[in-house]
Amino acid sequence: MEEQITIGETVKKDFRAAQVFTRHGIDFCCGGKKTISDACREKKVNENELRAELAKITSGSDTVAELINSMDADALANYIVKKHHSYVTDTIPVIMQYLDKVYKVHGHGYPELEKVYANFSAVADELTHHMMKEERVLFPYISALAVAKRSNTKVEPPMFGTVANPIHMMEAEHENAGNLLREISEITNGYTVPPGACNTFRVSYLSLKEFEQDLHMHVHLENNVLFPLAKKLEQELIG
Repeated sequence: MEEQITIGETVKKDFRAAQVFTRHGIDFCCGGKKTISDACREKKVNENELRAELAKITSGSDTVAELINSMDADALANYIVKKHHSYVTDTIPVIMQYLDKVYKVHGHGYPELEKVYANFSAVADELTHHMMKEERVLFPYISALAVAKRSNTKVEPPMFGTVANPIHMMEAEHENAGNLLREISEITNGYTVPPGACNTFRVSYLSLKEFEQDLHMHVHLENNVLFPLAKKLEQELIG
């Protein structure tokens, strides 16, 4: 039934739906396993109005979603690394430089900057180690599953038992990073720049907002597309 479709499935089908969920404060990445109905009840959002917005914004085909959904697991893992992992790697030092300057210059007048700096530092550390584990362990195994499926060959069971084990760890880390960024958004009133703020202050908040938006799509592609595909592949090939 349509009312039972999850948020993650909705965004998987059409990435433009993410805009609607974000506008209403509904988590479509880590919270992607919830149904639209449940999420609307939790957030006290009018479900009929939200569904009408979804219908309007997703009219016509979403070629990006179609391309992503047509990818084999190894191609999708590679796409995530090239688009999202590289973005995180390149952007973290830039944002850290901005925040360091803003905190040192304006921290006395805006005490929330201490929490912003601390939270993003924690996000930077967590994601750096997180992506390393994915690129060195989890993604190569997922790619091996995809290759074995196409070539009709066997794949050895992994040392971590089943792909569900590292996936569970990755999902927990996704949630933790998301929570840290959500706190930043809350204490900055949605990255609202104080009146008269300098350009570095302004660029810092704009960059943080962009970083969070990218992370939402990054996590969605892993939690709601790649990881379920990996579990399905492993079940088919190993049981």
